[in-house]
Amino acid sequence: MSKTDSDDAPFGANSPFFRIIKEGLEDFVDGDDYFDLLAEDVVFEYVISVPGYPRRVEGRQNIVDLYRDYGAYMELQSADNLRVHRDPETSVIVLEYEVHGTSVQTGRPYDNRFVSIVTIGDRKVTHWRDYLDPIAVFDAAGWPPSPR
Repeated sequence: MSKTDSDDAPFGANSPFFRIIKEGLEDFVDGDDYFDLLAEDVVFEYVISVPGYPRRVEGRQNIVDLYRDYGAYMELQSADNLRVHRDPETSVIVLEYEVHGTSVQTGRPYDNRFVSIVTIGDRKVTHWRDYLDPIAVFDAAGWPPSPR
């Protein structure tokens, strides 16, 4: 088990992100926290993302390391509008969802929509392909800066 630092950590058991992912994947995967849902050799691909973010990450520990400082950038207050689409023949689940919070650095609101295409094997996530709205990240971060 790969428990995060606390249940209130950005991806801990009580985080809005974890709750919506757990809800979307319930009955398909086993695990006590977000990271525990992932296979040791999981592959994440960030298809639509933001500059400076990796395009591909392999391995559960590398995902843990990638998200370790998430709380220094975004504070999530809620997640909603979950839609789950399942293809039982291919063990693929498509999750559509939204997260809402605040940029820690700017205090600006953060409202983003995601599509995550998740492949399941042996009741663990083996592949995760993520699409997000990069403009939502830019707006929350205050980029580009407004001209004076």
